[in-house]
Amino acid sequence: MRPLFLFIFILGTVLSTFMLESCQDHKDEKNTGHSKYTCPMHPQIIKDEPGSCPICGMDLVPMSTTAVKTQLVLSESQIQLANVKTIAVNAGNFTTSKLLNGRVVSNPEATEIVTSRFPGRIEKLFVKETGLSVAEGQPLFQIYSEELQTLQQDYLLQIRQIKAFPNEKIYATLKEAAKNKLRLFGYSQAQINRLEANAKLPPLVTVYAKASGVVQEISLTEGQYVAEGSSVLRLENLNSLWVEADVYPEEAAGLKEGTAVKVSIEGQPEQAARINFISPALESSSQLLKVRINIRNSGGFQPGMRATVSLPTSHITNAIALPVDAVVRDEKGATVWVKTGKETFEAKKVTTGQEDENQIIITSGLEGAKEVVISGAYLLSSQLELAP
Repeated sequence: MRPLFLFIFILGTVLSTFMLESCQDHKDEKNTGHSKYTCPMHPQIIKDEPGSCPICGMDLVPMSTTAVKTQLVLSESQIQLANVKTIAVNAGNFTTSKLLNGRVVSNPEATEIVTSRFPGRIEKLFVKETGLSVAEGQPLFQIYSEELQTLQQDYLLQIRQIKAFPNEKIYATLKEAAKNKLRLFGYSQAQINRLEANAKLPPLVTVYAKASGVVQEISLTEGQYVAEGSSVLRLENLNSLWVEADVYPEEAAGLKEGTAVKVSIEGQPEQAARINFISPALESSSQLLKVRINIRNSGGFQPGMRATVSLPTSHITNAIALPVDAVVRDEKGATVWVKTGKETFEAKKVTTGQEDENQIIITSGLEGAKEVVISGAYLLSSQLELAP
């Protein structure tokens, strides 16, 4: 009996001591819930007293073993160093858009093809290089044409006939007919007046530009013979250009001519425009549809430049829209940081809706929130994950 009594006594003593130590440890742990300090940016730094982080110099913040891991408390200097910025939560109208890659092309409707209206030989080209700007009324080339010589001679003959027989109306009619022929061959009224004033045949006829533009192509050289209707120059007016963009067939289902878009070329400010053509057939090589937008050339744009077209996809009213960077997404879902106090931030799980390259719709999760973080959200989430 005595050994058994000793065993029970010793066992009771050990258990009592263990329970007292456990209670004391729990009490000490409860009383020292904020006894350790860490750096928000470098959570591996843990100290027993306040101070500065030896890596970045930020003030250490207290660690709490009982705090729920959805909140962070930062000092004012830490907020500034982490570049944490917030905005007020407000509901409003939201338009989603999609960016399309496009390219600038010349507008054929503004292209002028300069042709020879009569056969002859090009004696002189006044414009010999592509890329040069040509103004309306500027001389382009001189040509020798036997057919035009005949027409000019006929016109001068009718003038002499009128002077010789002023009472004969037939010569006035013939003169008007000869003048109309010269006009049909491209003679201006000023050229006709000079011909009548000089009363002699010029050996060469000068052809002038009927429109302004940039020389994109020269088809002939000096001394070359041309037939009636032969192309000599091609002028492109760059004041009006086209932007062509590609869309998928399912995206084009809701498009129509006149749809408002925004166009940006080579990083220049956006300009409002409208779709004026949607191709009825797919491009065989890319299986995409081509849409065309007519734009004003207000920034020295050239065909071949790259363009970006912002295409509206939907319009939502009374919605909460945040910048895309305000939402932190991982395998657990989407999170938005809400400012709950002067230096307190809490992570909220949210449900997202439609989005574009700039904004995203929040459909739920921000009920009652007044201020959310839009800069530094990923940094806050990293600190929350690394915090002990």
